[in-house]
Amino acid sequence: MSDPVAALNGAQSEGFVRVREIGPVGMITLRAKPGTPGLAEAVKAASGCDLPQPRRITHQGGMSCGWMSPDEYLLILPYHGVAAAMAALEGGLAGTHHLAADVSDARAVFRIEGEKADQVLRKLSPADMDTVGEELRRSRLGQVAAAFWAGEGGYTVVCFRSVAGYVMGLLTHSALPGSEI
Repeated sequence: MSDPVAALNGAQSEGFVRVREIGPVGMITLRAKPGTPGLAEAVKAASGCDLPQPRRITHQGGMSCGWMSPDEYLLILPYHGVAAAMAALEGGLAGTHHLAADVSDARAVFRIEGEKADQVLRKLSPADMDTVGEELRRSRLGQVAAAFWAGEGGYTVVCFRSVAGYVMGLLTHSALPGSEI
């Protein structure tokens, strides 16, 4: 097995905030209706996280579980932990209608860090940044789909790997010194 490679090989930029790619990161899309027997337990076994409420994200020991839609969750974990997490989900949800897919290599992940990190996203997304807090927001950055949430002195942004260069360019340009809101 080859070693994973981040979409932009760990690109970073310094402006009035720091922007950096943090991949490769393990990600599993889990489709299951709320109330599916064993769902909460399977997510807990796979990630250590509680099942999040709508538009929220939960964290536990470097792993996260985000609510993406009424029947979709995103588990975020170390890249090399995906196989074990997939096995835990399959075991915990055996016999139920669900879908778990490893989407690690299809996504790029960025961190925007600094006191004014929210200003970068305010310029690029129509989302009301005053209400993001611990919410996981699905929106767009410029012309592409993205998800983001606040935490640990900044924001984490997830997008499709195919648009990683475009998103890095947007974030870098939006963080140029002197362009603060």
